[in-house]
Amino acid sequence: MPQMMPIKWTTLLITFSLIFMLFNVMNYFSYTPKNKSMTKKETTQLKMMNWKW
Repeated sequence: MPQMMPIKWTTLLITFSLIFMLFNVMNYFSYTPKNKSMTKKETTQLKMMNWKW
């Protein structure tokens, strides 16, 4: 039935859009930033390791 094709395409579009948005939201909220104090300690340790050739 050709009359039903637009409905199938819109359903596919809506389904894909919802899955895509859900995936992006889950990735956005699962990100945990590192503490600045940890990165600061790492940089100081790197500065101390001066090799003199």
